Amino acid sequence: MAYLADLPADLLARAANIRLAAFDVDGTLTDGQLWYSESGHETKVFHVHDGLGLKRLQAHGIHVAIISARISHPVALRAEELDITHVYQGQGDKRECLRQILEALNIQPEEAAFVGDDLPDLPAMSICGLAVAIANAHPWVAERAHWRTQLSGGKGAVREVCDLILHARGKTAAEQEHWR
Repeated sequence: MAYLADLPADLLARAANIRLAAFDVDGTLTDGQLWYSESGHETKVFHVHDGLGLKRLQAHGIHVAIISARISHPVALRAEELDITHVYQGQGDKRECLRQILEALNIQPEEAAFVGDDLPDLPAMSICGLAVAIANAHPWVAERAHWRTQLSGGKGAVREVCDLILHARGKTAAEQEHWR
């Protein structure tokens, strides 16, 4: 995990404090492309590494949420497959949605991470203890993030965030042992 080597202490402290990790979908959990069949059905592609990372966060007691401005049946299917119960689609105000999740879970904003790629993600990122931009995020998003992944959306960027949080919480050895 070369991307976790020599991380700044303040970043590790932020990541170690995370109890809720929230993610945008289009451009973050996916590569941002919208695919439609001839019949008008939407198709999305998710990276398997991201899915395992999300499952591992949950296994270590970290809440996972999906907050998307769009409504998409494939997102609901993927969330169900990953046992993610905090799924909020059609959210025009991601910050307010995130605030409601935090209140419901009794989690402070500094204990939350938000991962995004584009301008609608900025308000939610602005209230979090850990704001993450994926590698191919819009420059305005990247400049306001605490950390930026090396991989792009839909290409394993979410897994990098999951690994960062688990690493900062001292779970790397337990994860390695789990898979022996």
